[in-house]
Amino acid sequence: MSQTVRFEKQDSIAIVTIDRPEALNALNGDVIAELEQVVTALENDRDVRCLILTGEGRSFVAGADIGEQYPLDLDGGRRWGRRGSALFRRIEKLEIPTIAAVNGFALGGGCELAMSCDIILAAGPNAEGKGGAKFGQPEVGLGITPGFSGTQRLPRRVGVAKAKELIFSGRMIKADEAKEIGLVNAVYAPEALMDGALEMAKSFTKNAPIAVKYAKACIDRGMQMDIDGGIAVENELFAMCFATADQKEGMGAFLEKRPAAFRNK
Repeated sequence: MSQTVRFEKQDSIAIVTIDRPEALNALNGDVIAELEQVVTALENDRDVRCLILTGEGRSFVAGADIGEQYPLDLDGGRRWGRRGSALFRRIEKLEIPTIAAVNGFALGGGCELAMSCDIILAAGPNAEGKGGAKFGQPEVGLGITPGFSGTQRLPRRVGVAKAKELIFSGRMIKADEAKEIGLVNAVYAPEALMDGALEMAKSFTKNAPIAVKYAKACIDRGMQMDIDGGIAVENELFAMCFATADQKEGMGAFLEKRPAAFRNK
């Protein structure tokens, strides 16, 4: 099996790159299997405090591999959809902040992969007005629905009516429109995308990692319940911060007017 996913670390930041540029980084069985291994490693690595996910070449992920999907029957389609959805849910449930640095096509499974991350950053067109990130859920033009949870995450990102418009039409949108509708957090010049992602990641990792983890849990869990339930979750995790050494370090550093040295404890 050829390597289709690259994994590296810059201090406490993990950078995962989908590396199948000859197929525009389309998701096939090999890519999914390697991503599953990477996610397992991330779930068990306490030194990593943020993840950046990107693609090699001119595509983030152009979708799932059509050649692999074409011969599937009912049971095969069910297994494939469940496998991809389970993987993306694991990414979504990582305790650390996750950033999708979308450098090109993010279509179908690629858009769904980006939406499994906390933050989506996108490349705009180059100086000649070409290239840049493009998002879409074009599956209905292939006779299928989105299969890796796109019908669930897109409306949560952009609202039900806009998600229906994009999914029913299969229309592809550029980075600026994606930002306008709330799918993308920020748009960068192509050559500045990874620097922007790293700068944002460092703005997260400089803070107390347990507090960041708990804040993510408060938001993610709270969005699945009514506001009273969400407030109760926040109250409990807020209290749990006071059982950490990092809380004493952070507040002590503030009172002593010095930089904090958090130890993830």
